[in-house]
Amino acid sequence: MGDTEDTIVYRLGANCSLDEVEEGKSYLGRVQGFAPFGVFVQLNDRVKGLVHKSNVKVQHAERDPIIVHVLQIRSNGNIDLEEVTPTVYQTQNVTKTTTAVLIADIGKKIGRTVLIEGEIAQIKQTSGPTIFTVVDASGTANAAAFVEAGVRAYPEVELGDIVALTGEVMQRNNQLQIEASSVTVMESEDAARVRERIDAALDERAEPVDLPFLVESEVLEALRPQMRKVAKEIRKAVLTARPIILRHHADADGICAAVAVEQAVTALIRESGGDFDAEYFLFKRSPSKAPFYEIEDITRDLDFGLKDNARYGQKMPMILLMDNGSTEEDMPSLKVTRIFDLPVMVVDHHHPDEIVDDYLIGHVNPYHVGGDYGVTAGMLGTEVARMVNPAVEDQIRHLPAIAGVGDRSEAPERARYLAVAAPEYSEDDCRNIALALDYEQFWLRFSDGREIVKEILNLSGNPERHEMFVNLLVEEANHAIEEQLEAIMPHVESRMLANGAHLFMLDVELFAHRFTFPPPGKTSGEVHDRLVRAHPGEPIVTLGFGPDFAVLRSRGVMMNIPRMVRELHSEISGGGVSGGGHLVVGSIKFVEGMRDVVLESLIQKIGEAPI
Repeated sequence: MGDTEDTIVYRLGANCSLDEVEEGKSYLGRVQGFAPFGVFVQLNDRVKGLVHKSNVKVQHAERDPIIVHVLQIRSNGNIDLEEVTPTVYQTQNVTKTTTAVLIADIGKKIGRTVLIEGEIAQIKQTSGPTIFTVVDASGTANAAAFVEAGVRAYPEVELGDIVALTGEVMQRNNQLQIEASSVTVMESEDAARVRERIDAALDERAEPVDLPFLVESEVLEALRPQMRKVAKEIRKAVLTARPIILRHHADADGICAAVAVEQAVTALIRESGGDFDAEYFLFKRSPSKAPFYEIEDITRDLDFGLKDNARYGQKMPMILLMDNGSTEEDMPSLKVTRIFDLPVMVVDHHHPDEIVDDYLIGHVNPYHVGGDYGVTAGMLGTEVARMVNPAVEDQIRHLPAIAGVGDRSEAPERARYLAVAAPEYSEDDCRNIALALDYEQFWLRFSDGREIVKEILNLSGNPERHEMFVNLLVEEANHAIEEQLEAIMPHVESRMLANGAHLFMLDVELFAHRFTFPPPGKTSGEVHDRLVRAHPGEPIVTLGFGPDFAVLRSRGVMMNIPRMVRELHSEISGGGVSGGGHLVVGSIKFVEGMRDVVLESLIQKIGEAPI
């Protein structure tokens, strides 16, 4: 073979088969392995031949590039090659005019070989094959590639690569899977074309359905653009196999908000293909110990994300914060999410601090549009969930009423959502379910209790068992509350403040049962409700406190707890004051040795608040 500029060496494309190989032509290949009689050479992942030892010109190592000349293609498909070593040559690509198949259509191709062009969304090494999760413009599919047990196939393929994947469509355990025969990372120009096509299709598929809210609400209408943005990002995460970690406040309102989204997302994951258990490793719901996203939370979530990224080849997760995430207390954790490039969104009704928005890609909060905490997280979360997946509406339409009653909302939306839940759920039913959630979440500590919570919310498909379970939990919860109030009510102290409000104080450390239900915040709330009923129409503030904390509830006194916390922090040197919440419901932390100073300053500020 001559060494001239006219010498052409062909590069066989990933989708080419033996049909595209011609005798008498030269091809660029790669050394696959060795035998006593010669060298095996791959022309691509699907085509290989043999260079007899008599035709080997240079000593090679495995995976070395090699140029070979096709001497003969035998009737059985074996290819006889000889090594050639041209010093000057031109390369030409050989492509097969195979049309890529959309993943959404592979169900019609069972038993046939298909070409998929898509993005690698996950690489999972099992004890057998390597499982590649591929996303294209239409859906998600798994492809199994096998070298030998537990050995990574196609190690050059990485998370996020655009690939041309060829293989036979199989059905295993009623689930479609592609048995990959080749997986090739596409060249930059072709990859850009495919990525642009996928991104455009995903953007369109992720767009939420435009549907009316369950109730009329000026606040919700004003929030619609941000709600649609959050819903779209959630849908896009599901469609691209990005894990979602949902953190929420561990009370009835936060649980209702989170479970509504959980129902929407897990149903969407099931519809989108992939593994049977994808909903368990692509979606994680976790209650937060504090009423904000604290360092303990982000540490656990980051550990979870990094481990699954390293172990299972998953993308780093999206963080969704519900009924928390809006305040300055969330900032230390949000700064961590920025370092690791974790997208974060918030759906909350606590009074927001502007600084957090720099760290979020979406933020739904009624205060941004002139509303307040009366539009609860459960209401917001349910409406976002309907945008994510309208198919779950009938399952979750009662959750906003439970959230509104459980969070003691006084907004007009509360009555409207109760009308939506009726007649299946009365106001008393909603109150009982909210109490059952609070009671059971206390014993769950900070596990999600996914299936237990579904039983309480009547999402398990067994309404008779739901009713019996809620009744039992409510009976036990009320008994525990009565015991707690019986112990603490004789120790409640009262004083009149300068603004004419009644202040009631209770030491929940000394005069309440500890480490049992109801906890200090719930105990203070129950005492507050009893005092409000005993003093109709009068302004009342209830202050429950322990060695290093205080919880506040107000009726008729227009406090601003977040602002009061900031003032106390700056005014009391060494007090270690922090906290937050709604304007008239919240909690404060401080160092134990400064309790008396902090409480007296707090009481003075309450006395200055307008009635």
